[in-house]
Amino acid sequence: MGPFPSDKPQQLSDQSQSELRSDSSLNSRSSLSSQSSLRSVPSLTPPLEHYLYPHTSTTTAHAGGASAHHHYVATIKSHSSSVFSLSLAGKHLYSGDSNGEIHVRDAHSHSPSPPSSHNNNHQPVAECRSAVKSMAISGENLLFTAHHNHEIRVWKIDNSSAPNGPRRPPYKLIKTLPTMTDRCLGLFSSGGHVSVRRHKKSTWVRHVDAVSALALTADATLLYSASWDRTFKVWRTSDFKCLESVQNAHDDAINAVALSGDGFAYTGSGDKRIRVWKKNGGDKKRHSLVATLEKHRSAVNALALSADGAVLYSGACDRSIILWERDGGTAHMAVVGALRGHTKAILCLAVVSDLLCSGSADRTVRIWRRESGNSNSGSGNSYSCLSVFEGHNNPVKCLTACLDINYVKSSDNSGTSYMVYSGCLDSEIKIWNLWVPIT
Repeated sequence: MGPFPSDKPQQLSDQSQSELRSDSSLNSRSSLSSQSSLRSVPSLTPPLEHYLYPHTSTTTAHAGGASAHHHYVATIKSHSSSVFSLSLAGKHLYSGDSNGEIHVRDAHSHSPSPPSSHNNNHQPVAECRSAVKSMAISGENLLFTAHHNHEIRVWKIDNSSAPNGPRRPPYKLIKTLPTMTDRCLGLFSSGGHVSVRRHKKSTWVRHVDAVSALALTADATLLYSASWDRTFKVWRTSDFKCLESVQNAHDDAINAVALSGDGFAYTGSGDKRIRVWKKNGGDKKRHSLVATLEKHRSAVNALALSADGAVLYSGACDRSIILWERDGGTAHMAVVGALRGHTKAILCLAVVSDLLCSGSADRTVRIWRRESGNSNSGSGNSYSCLSVFEGHNNPVKCLTACLDINYVKSSDNSGTSYMVYSGCLDSEIKIWNLWVPIT
């Protein structure tokens, strides 16, 4: 098992070395002072409070005396191994683990068991025999899963059911990427082979190390996959053809990928860097490097974009979440501050509305709120830490969040209620409810 990259760049070698490298981030001891040049958002937990944003509150109090609050809802124990990935689609919550099991449950059911009406007895809806490191869902019809054995699998979801029959949507494996057609074309075409580690060659359509992250474009026509083999690839979802492979995109394993609505792709790596990519015009529409963002002192594990795409959040082994905002210049993104409070590596990030959720090896989840027009720090935004979720017994590896539809249907309009789901290396998924007052 090896979901985490190391603090120090290493040359890619065999799978066992990748796993050793990944485990070491749990023991990262990078100093918080390594980012002392950045403006820091206060934590709820002393003594890490730094009042460098003059208008950022360190409490959860808001106008009218109302304050944000959260409560633990339930624990899902359907998995038998570490939960590596979570994804929401409609009313379903999908989860994947280190044994290759995929589970699904009703995301808005607050009961800890059974996991869902169509997944009784905690049985997985699919078993892949290779760790599920990431998930992406196109509409409610296709589920893409990224695996440690270098493959991407495509599952067909059929939500239809007989009127009087059991509600159990079938999940059918329809493709493994790259497809056989792509492999054959790459095998026999000129220039179809590229050099990979240890001076070996492979067809350019294949990943040759764990596929660590997936992301879909807003229109779901393209799927991006990032890998520990230092490449990212672009797939067309209509026919699952590999359109492009960007070789040597980083100097170490790629751990995260995020896509903006205006065509930029962001990749985060064990080489401590974030790289910004943009499609060129013309028929081939290949990606070119726009900028390299360097501020972290250790491996970048997670990336997330604000809902409007104006802010990029990056989490790393140095225990900080760096804030990047569009600057309109050649650098593309400028650092405007850092969110601190976690005491170990940041492993996952998720955005819902104006909130950022962060999960860490310190076994906590923190919720940060972005507010516009309150800061004189050079950025138009200020941030506050609203809540800290405690209760996991192991590192928090994955997160997802959504509006609480049960609350939306109520008549209370004094605030907004969210559901947050956190997956842990102890095989549990915890469900949390967060209420945030309207300011």
